[in-house]
Amino acid sequence: MAAARVTFREERCKGCELCVTFCPKGIITLAKHINSMGFHPATIEDQSKCTGCATCARMCPDLVIEVEREVARVG
Repeated sequence: MAAARVTFREERCKGCELCVTFCPKGIITLAKHINSMGFHPATIEDQSKCTGCATCARMCPDLVIEVEREVARVG
């Protein structure tokens, strides 16, 4: 079973919504708050639903998103 952790460098995010558009699980949204550049940064709604596909990170033009995957060992 794979677990994923997604982190966003909020202060660098321009809110272009490419990650929102291309997330196959539809769990990325724009935050209600604004960052220091005046944009609503991307954020993930439910980390537990992330599969770690990293489509969001590949689509991000500003390298704001980092996806880390862990493989849980059984036994």
